[in-house]
Amino acid sequence: MYETEANPTYQQIARSIEFLTDNFQQQPSLADVADQANLSEYHFQRLFSDWAGVSPKKFLQYLTLDFAKERLRTGLTLAEAADEAGLSGTGRLHDLFVVLEGVTPGQFKQAGEGLTIRYAVFESPFGPYLLGTIGDKIVKLEFLDEAEPTDQISIANRFAADWPEAVLVPDAQALRPLADAIFTDTERQPLRILVKASPFQLKVWEALLRIPEGQVVSYDQIAAAIGMPSASRAVGTAIGSNPVGYLIPCHRVIRKTGLFGNYRWGTTRKTAILGWEAAHSLR
Repeated sequence: MYETEANPTYQQIARSIEFLTDNFQQQPSLADVADQANLSEYHFQRLFSDWAGVSPKKFLQYLTLDFAKERLRTGLTLAEAADEAGLSGTGRLHDLFVVLEGVTPGQFKQAGEGLTIRYAVFESPFGPYLLGTIGDKIVKLEFLDEAEPTDQISIANRFAADWPEAVLVPDAQALRPLADAIFTDTERQPLRILVKASPFQLKVWEALLRIPEGQVVSYDQIAAAIGMPSASRAVGTAIGSNPVGYLIPCHRVIRKTGLFGNYRWGTTRKTAILGWEAAHSLR
């Protein structure tokens, strides 16, 4: 049920990133990496640079442990400074263009009864994703693997945990303008998100919105930022249950060792997003 045909670019990029991270110590050549995407060196270099905005060699620098550790050392300070200064442009805060709202207690109990969720599957720089909205508010953004089913029953199962009573309507045409606005560097109106969450989850997800693009923080830093320094494990659980990927940037939280760690939608995808954001924010 794709709105458009799957774009092979991300799958080729993902294979090359996985190869780069697995073989970093061996310093693979461009030809070796291009082989993973089944492309010539020239075509791979062009495809990768078009996708990331930088060369594969430069991109690899953003995936190193030293780079991640440096970002951890400065990330929280920069987030706080950017918040105070109200920065925009490449240093903009996520919460300048994402408005997060929790459902009311009454809406929580109704579990979506009387509500209509419009949904569709779109392509992104990081592969296909499922987008769901209630009115003008985003309630779901989940990345999908190419082989995952997108039939109506499979889609319904993805909404069942939070919105079991809602009516689901496929509507790619209505959602296309919103989908076009999500993965873009251009200035835009704030995107509104509606989540069904506990007060703790909402607090954690709000903290994620304050991490600027291109920066990372640790689970411990998020726990400290919400005033609960001993709750890093609970923070990790809340981050792992995020229903709106990318826009609520759970991918920007990594281990305090500098390792990127797990991601609900795959470690390779997390690596791709972090490297892509670093490349875009540092250009």
